[in-house]
Amino acid sequence: MTVCYLGIGSNLGNRGKNIALAVEKINTLRDTKIIGVSKIRQTKPVGGPAGQGKFLNGVLKIKTKFSAAKLMWELKKIEAGMGRRKTVRWGPRVIDLDILLYAEKVIKRKDLTIPHPRLFQRDFVLKPLLEVI
Repeated sequence: MTVCYLGIGSNLGNRGKNIALAVEKINTLRDTKIIGVSKIRQTKPVGGPAGQGKFLNGVLKIKTKFSAAKLMWELKKIEAGMGRRKTVRWGPRVIDLDILLYAEKVIKRKDLTIPHPRLFQRDFVLKPLLEVI
């Protein structure tokens, strides 16, 4: 199984409940197990439209047998199932799931970049990531 790190965040609706539900859904994915969870932090939005609410953010450490592409597809299905809709870039969202790191792989495709392209620019990702590494 491959060790991966996922970013998780929400700034719409009941943010804590959204994160808990997403964690539950990730933990029920076939051949995938959560093995670490950071503290959840409230953070200001970075980028995107003005006036959006604060986020709750954290990082999950998982083991999975999925390829990076298949894992991303599964995460997008969870987001859609929870009501996430594409609006403006970096806009408000019910749930946001990102692959931050996938083992030690570097992937650069049109639809998937790992490590996450803004990983090292975001304290709200780096601090919780350091908790679970």
